[in-house]
Amino acid sequence: MPIAVETFFLDPNFDGTLQQQIQQMVAGGILSGRFRPGEKLPSSRKLAQHLGVSRITVTLAYNELMADDYLSSAGRSGYFVSENAPEPPELAQRSSQDTVDWSRAIGNKFSGNLSIEKPTDWRRYKYPFLYGQVDPNLFDRQNWRLCAVRALGQRDYDSLTSDQGDRDDAQLLEFIARHTLPRRGILANSDEILITMGAQNALWLTAQVLLTQRRTATHEDPCYPGLRHILKQSRCHRVALPVDHEGLQPDMIPAETDVVFTTPSHQCPTTSTMPFERRKALLAAASRDDFLIVEDDYEFEMSFLKPPSPALKSLDEDGRVIYVGSFSKSLFPGLRLGYLVGPAPFIREARALRSAVFRHPPGHMQRTAAYFLSLGHYDALVRRLRNAFHDRRRIMDNALEAHGLEVAGAGTFGGSSYWMRAAEGVDTEILAEALRTKSVLIEPGPAFCEREDRQNRHFRIAYSSITTPQIAPGVSLIAETMAELQR
Repeated sequence: MPIAVETFFLDPNFDGTLQQQIQQMVAGGILSGRFRPGEKLPSSRKLAQHLGVSRITVTLAYNELMADDYLSSAGRSGYFVSENAPEPPELAQRSSQDTVDWSRAIGNKFSGNLSIEKPTDWRRYKYPFLYGQVDPNLFDRQNWRLCAVRALGQRDYDSLTSDQGDRDDAQLLEFIARHTLPRRGILANSDEILITMGAQNALWLTAQVLLTQRRTATHEDPCYPGLRHILKQSRCHRVALPVDHEGLQPDMIPAETDVVFTTPSHQCPTTSTMPFERRKALLAAASRDDFLIVEDDYEFEMSFLKPPSPALKSLDEDGRVIYVGSFSKSLFPGLRLGYLVGPAPFIREARALRSAVFRHPPGHMQRTAAYFLSLGHYDALVRRLRNAFHDRRRIMDNALEAHGLEVAGAGTFGGSSYWMRAAEGVDTEILAEALRTKSVLIEPGPAFCEREDRQNRHFRIAYSSITTPQIAPGVSLIAETMAELQR
């Protein structure tokens, strides 16, 4: 892109000629990294008019910069930053005028939390066993594009351009209320549903509304790392309960608990499913001990082995369950659209908080999603994903068994990942680094786990974004590398 003429301005206190000042402005921009090789500078006439100087002054300055190889000229095309211009010095060598003591100035720290690393260039890896990434071979880009174009039309002009305040897209709400939720056995009115910026935003809104520094939140261990970070930020009292092969154990929930966060249908990351009787026991405990339950039902669409268990909220008769849903796993994570379902008083407060922070999710994205869902493209996509995942799961099962790798958890109704246990003496963080050099990506366990004694023995592998032919050789490399580390 051309460098804007507004970038340049004269300093009345500059000690030198106008030509020297223009030279210094351009050279300084190149040495600071603001102007990059190949970028076009304003014409000598345009810059002269902007600065209020003669054109010959600018021309002479440009000529001097060309002589020093800062600029190059392409005839009538104008002046450009030279490809051979001096490179900016390393950031570490640049002097800083920052005199603020940020260790004291920062009131709340949000960095430093252990999280799942997902390389931005993960597609260049040959065996990406990463969870939650979109497979371009399965996603319906053509129909999504058509829905996006339709949402740009005159009929949807208000949903595209207007500030909707604290309101959500009516068409998207209707689809969720009449199509998505009934499939989970949930009935809800429009004032009991809130559109969010993904499931993580839904969890954050919930924590902010329900928790204080005097209240106690109980969550699963291991669990979704984003939830742990959210609860830490809320400064509430926090209890991490170990899960077993059936998920959260209701009889271990402390009496002082105010809110329980759980993933009953597909525990994250162990993939265990809470059986019906335990769900009833959890609801009974909530009623007896007067606590609320936040149910994260993040992957129910990926049920290809058998129908998913009924949502915890569908069994709730006391209004104690707040339901979190998302389109990130079934559509694509970059969409950042999820939803909260709960009693009207709770949704009212969550809506007010959302409005204060970012008003509402982008109207165009909401309307595009509404069209994609209501026109049947979404159900067709989910069916295609289920079929593909079923095939990949079969191949993964065979490969894991052939190489003797230990599966600590595999979803009973489907899903898209396995929770694995490494061989004795193998640290999964070291395993992940070793595999990366062989173009294999896995997700080591520490980010998920609370307890130090278990976190380095587990890791997650997924088949949502890896192609079918890559699964068996990728699993072979995991087994081979694990054996090398044992030796």
